[in-house]
Amino acid sequence: MTTSAPQSGGGAGWEQPDDAEPSDEASHPTTRTVLRRSFRAPLAARGDTAAPPDISVSPGPDTPAQEAGPQNPEATPPPGRSTVADLEDSLRARLGLRSLGARLHPTAALWGWLGPLVVTVIAGVMRLTGLDHPSRLIFDETYYVKQAYSLLTLGYEGQWAEESNPGFARGDYSGLSTTADYVVHPSVGKWMIAVGLKLFGADNGAGWRFSAAVVGTLSVLILARLATRLFGSALLGTTAGLLLAIDGIHLTESRTSLLDIFLMFWVLVGLWCVVRDRDWSRARLAHRVARARADGHGDGDGEGLWGPPLGVRWWLVAAGVALGLATGVKWSGLYAVAVFGVMVFVWDTCARRSVGVRRWATAGVLRGGMPAFLALVPTAALIYVATWIPWFITPQAYRRQWAANLRAGGEPVPRGWLPDALNSWWEYHLVMWDFHNGLDSEHAYEAHPAGWLLQLRPTSMFWPDPAPPPEACGAQRCVQAILAVGNPVIWWLAAAALLAVVYVAVRGRDWRAWLILAGYGAMYVPWLGYAHRTIFTFYAVAFVPYVVLALTFVLGWGMGLVRPPGSVHLPGRGRPARNARPEADRPEAHTDGATPGAGTTEDDAGPVGHPSRAALFVSDVGDARLNPAAWVLWGVVVGLAVAVAVFFWPLWTGQTISYEGWRLHMWLPTWI
Repeated sequence: MTTSAPQSGGGAGWEQPDDAEPSDEASHPTTRTVLRRSFRAPLAARGDTAAPPDISVSPGPDTPAQEAGPQNPEATPPPGRSTVADLEDSLRARLGLRSLGARLHPTAALWGWLGPLVVTVIAGVMRLTGLDHPSRLIFDETYYVKQAYSLLTLGYEGQWAEESNPGFARGDYSGLSTTADYVVHPSVGKWMIAVGLKLFGADNGAGWRFSAAVVGTLSVLILARLATRLFGSALLGTTAGLLLAIDGIHLTESRTSLLDIFLMFWVLVGLWCVVRDRDWSRARLAHRVARARADGHGDGDGEGLWGPPLGVRWWLVAAGVALGLATGVKWSGLYAVAVFGVMVFVWDTCARRSVGVRRWATAGVLRGGMPAFLALVPTAALIYVATWIPWFITPQAYRRQWAANLRAGGEPVPRGWLPDALNSWWEYHLVMWDFHNGLDSEHAYEAHPAGWLLQLRPTSMFWPDPAPPPEACGAQRCVQAILAVGNPVIWWLAAAALLAVVYVAVRGRDWRAWLILAGYGAMYVPWLGYAHRTIFTFYAVAFVPYVVLALTFVLGWGMGLVRPPGSVHLPGRGRPARNARPEADRPEAHTDGATPGAGTTEDDAGPVGHPSRAALFVSDVGDARLNPAAWVLWGVVVGLAVAVAVFFWPLWTGQTISYEGWRLHMWLPTWI
């Protein structure tokens, strides 16, 4: 007969094999009982060797019924494959992973990709349509687009003549000189802008902004897939992607050639890789601990009390590459390296504690933290240094010959023990550091970071003078404007949702809530320490994915799609077993707030995943469906966000509207 879903795979959409009815635990101890006994196995008399665990298994397809129950370890032959798999499944359940062999229902798998792809196409249309408008450089495009062109032609950033923007837009690049320009950001973002210039030319807005539009579009897909993974619901994943697609700050900066959209993209890619590493490392930990215990090592590792090593963590190496590139766009990427690194360390330590490693704190440092550090941080550092290769190989670049010139002039050279190239590179970084810490010139649209979460002072990026003629809009006065203001529905609701996320993180120990807070901590919180500087709200695009995740998380909670840690699994497709106990479907308590399968879903390249009860886009496969109140909640939030996006579209894309229409969009006096 068909049983209810197992602990680690009990969501709708999972097909479970027919199995024997569960036996009474007194006669046939469950794997959980076996695992608990193996955790408590006494140490042998000599050394630190643990006594063999009392391996007991329930009858299964590979285990005759007469062999079930407690056995004498000395008289029992080595455990079979089913025993190892049972142990591994129990460990995977403790680590929040699906059971071995569980497969995502084809419909759930389809919507897990189809929904995100649909909203990605929508995002692409919104970002690529009319990209040539405005047909002149706007806001800080005057720096980054021209610097990108200079990198293409000279290999370094050269100085431009004053008032060279009109000629640049016409294809006149005579304003570029070979004199090196002093720039205060690394070159990765500008090289990415240069891709669009190479493809479409530097004399049109499409060429200037193409790379930003593509990166903005791809970030929608990445966030949608990440949210699907975190929340175990393709509906919530698609919702997150849609909310990002219709956010004003994300949209305007996807259509403007600034650096922050590239910073946001690479940090998001890095976070996605970190989550993939979490899945991979926990799956490997469960497998190696199960194998060691099945072989008779009660401490679960065979190499002491720290648990097994995990080997090279290639997903963390990939995260290091992405975060190194993020730092090569703007130095803000360093905060992501630090925050995500700490998060990985905490996850590793909690995972080892969850599987019963005795010295889990020490193991978290030596077997988890140090290998993770070596995979992430040096990789990010090497990638960052590699982004400076064009500077190193170009003698004409700014400050490239600083140390050599001092030495040639007989002047003392600071840090003279360094090679001249590295010394000049370090000096350039000190100059950039001084600039960033000393920038305090007044600007009409500077904004304190405390107001960013509510979008109190958005950035005006485009306001042409003279204004369009009256016939352009059919009113006495016409306006063209681009205002980088976030979608008010998304940002204002997310500000309230953030409080709930903090509560769930602290009280519920939910790792997904902590991940969202890590995004805020890496990309928003550091700006509070630079409030004395001239800074702008448009920097908030770097953390808008986490704003969307916060809102989606709380929305899913309200809809019943996001289960709290430690909650009872919802029923699967099959009929419950006649003798099943109510608590048989209740997960173990987990030290890091993970529940078996909670918040996980299939990821095609990953080893683990598990959809929640309502993992499908429209409805569940099985007898469980969203109640009408949940759909009303979803419809109100998403419907309002879409309606506001339609309303603000002219101000996000620089369309010609009447002055009165523009005033209708100024919801707060600080927006003017």
